[in-house]
Amino acid sequence: MYWQKRFNREDPDKVLKDQLLSIREKHENYGYRRIQKELARKGTIVNHKKIQRLMKELEICVTSFTRKSRKYSSYKGKVGHIAPNKVNRRFTTPIPYQKITTDTSEFKYYEKNVSGQLQIKKLYLDPFMDLFNQEIVSYKITKQPNGESIMEALQEAIKATNSCPYRRTFHSDQGWAYQMKAYSRELKMHSIFQSMSRKGNCLDNSPIENFFSILKQEMYYGKIFKSFSELKMAIESFITYYNEERMKERLNWLSPIEYRRTHANECKTA
Repeated sequence: MYWQKRFNREDPDKVLKDQLLSIREKHENYGYRRIQKELARKGTIVNHKKIQRLMKELEICVTSFTRKSRKYSSYKGKVGHIAPNKVNRRFTTPIPYQKITTDTSEFKYYEKNVSGQLQIKKLYLDPFMDLFNQEIVSYKITKQPNGESIMEALQEAIKATNSCPYRRTFHSDQGWAYQMKAYSRELKMHSIFQSMSRKGNCLDNSPIENFFSILKQEMYYGKIFKSFSELKMAIESFITYYNEERMKERLNWLSPIEYRRTHANECKTA
């Protein structure tokens, strides 16, 4: 009779399981720690071990993928101006828009040619990130790396960060586009310091590298995109989600935009 009564009773974790499924539907790459914080924001305090157990029962644990191809490199040797490494791995700042970093990353998609065969095509993303809250303040997506798109993204980043009360610093690697005279001239025209990583040292620009890793882990690896527009829309959608909704432990479990808005008044009075 004891076991019969237990089989017939309602699941005591049904409400919590429904909450977990609801969070997973919106945040498909949240692990148990982020889900625990999301529940806490909604007023539900639950032990992380219970969340792990229920996630296993519901089969909603996160699946990780690793990089499957060589990292794209825009380095072509010295073709223009090499700026000193002013940032020097000092990646934190209490001032919004004071330190901006950028890089280029390569993505692949498949497209049918005239004979109906699938061919590998490439897409390039050029984002500019604010090191205050790791928010992407501007970006461009193109079918091939080119100076024009990087200049457009640069101009948008300059415009987006104009409210900074201090002199800004824009950091990058030594890629050919960042050595262009037009790029350096644009920064000087707005009294912005230019900073560059040391040659072949990805750790000198680790925040933007970390962003690329997150982006590819959560929306790219393990999936096949069959057109430029499909992949472009997926990246754009993720960047919006990343800026507005995806919480980060470093930002006190807030999204980049939530963190900036929360600390805006503190920065003005600092």
